[in-house]
Amino acid sequence: MRPDVELIGVTKRYGHGPAAVDGISLAIPAGSYCCLLGPSGCGKTSTLRMIAGHETVSEGDILLSGRNVTLLPPAARGTAMMFQSYALFPHLTALENIAFGLRMRGVGKAERLARAAEFLRLVQLGAMADRLPAQLSGGQQQRVALARALITRPKVLLLDEPLSALDPFLRTQMREELKRLQRELGITFIHVTHGQEEAMALSDMAVVMDQGRIAQAAPPREIFEKPASAFVARFIGGHNVLELPGGRFAVRTDRTRLAPPPGGASLAGQVAAVEYQGAAVRVVVRAPDGQTAEALLPDGLFHAAPVAPGEAATLGWDAQDAHPLSPNA
Repeated sequence: MRPDVELIGVTKRYGHGPAAVDGISLAIPAGSYCCLLGPSGCGKTSTLRMIAGHETVSEGDILLSGRNVTLLPPAARGTAMMFQSYALFPHLTALENIAFGLRMRGVGKAERLARAAEFLRLVQLGAMADRLPAQLSGGQQQRVALARALITRPKVLLLDEPLSALDPFLRTQMREELKRLQRELGITFIHVTHGQEEAMALSDMAVVMDQGRIAQAAPPREIFEKPASAFVARFIGGHNVLELPGGRFAVRTDRTRLAPPPGGASLAGQVAAVEYQGAAVRVVVRAPDGQTAEALLPDGLFHAAPVAPGEAATLGWDAQDAHPLSPNA
């Protein structure tokens, strides 16, 4: 199957400094949900904006459905972009905001409003048609912005940190909504986020970026089970990255325990922190050489044999749970 989006050696430079995006190549399968993630300044937003046509490409090519769009303006690409700020028109109702893209394309008033009403129902806001943006909650404004982007029936929807302004409860709700819409519409979503949990929850393909390059691109479970480097293991979270006589490796914190298993590996030291997280308790141990490791223990297991900061403790894990890392990764 031909990918919906293909980047071939794409580079973006601003001035004379290091490249913001440095020769990346990526194929995003048709109808998939792809998340670009990484720390601030890693190049993820520049990559999204180049796909949209809002930034020029310094080198390389961008293909959408096999068509080279590198030099095309945004309106000619078959993409739509949902911005972090939502950018709703304050003087237009929710219905009119959604219909605006069709208005710009010359669609008659009756038809565009009818289609806008259909997309309001799609995002479960049918009763909010006459409200102005100021009369909507943050989550409702986001749904309006989403419907406005979708009404032009793009082949690819581009989302720039769309959940960052929402509270945690609403963020979880909107994650579910985004995934539902992507499945129902069957179009490719490319979503920029710095949230590891968000990327894991949403993506079919997660692309971890670092310093303008792709550190790993794979399904989220593969990234979590087999991080390609120490950077990926640390950034994605939930891993200890350790240097022991056998080499460097990553081991998941939920596979680490306070009692070394027979035949397994271990790290002895002193408890540096204990953090209660409800269903689990996080225990951090610092070894004499300065390395730290943590275990994420089920609440009941921890309280059956609790430890406190300052006490001696040994963390252990089964040998098969240690994922080897390249010494230079």
